[in-house]
Amino acid sequence: MKLANAPRTNDLLASLPAEEWARWEPQLEKVELKLGQVLYESGTTMHHVYFPTNAIVSLLYVMENGASAEIGVVGHEGVVGVSIFMGGGSTPSRAVVQSAGWGFRLRSAAIKDEFNRSSPVMHLMLRYTQALITQMAQTAVCNRHHSAGCC
Repeated sequence: MKLANAPRTNDLLASLPAEEWARWEPQLEKVELKLGQVLYESGTTMHHVYFPTNAIVSLLYVMENGASAEIGVVGHEGVVGVSIFMGGGSTPSRAVVQSAGWGFRLRSAAIKDEFNRSSPVMHLMLRYTQALITQMAQTAVCNRHHSAGCC
């Protein structure tokens, strides 16, 4: 049985090869993710990526007038903060804990180093990013063409 306080409860962390896991494990910090907690705000510098284990994080696109719309959701399958390893230090979205729980975080510099250092890490993170982009596209289409709650 997987435990929420075990890092490898997160599917991405569980997928890391042994060599990479040995480098990552001592750098991961267990964090409680509280309901409504903002992990990052639109336009701010992001200092960590987050790997939820049993929490759920909502990604919200923030418009210039302050309005926002949900564009994606991240749970135990993923990572919050993909723009860090994709080359950006900030993002136009906000990440808010939608369902409280636990997760692990890794410093921005560490994920960037690993992304650039390790082909298995780079490929794993790129595959996840593609899945997240697909989720965001589906959300956009559903928001445009359907009534609330139908997708």
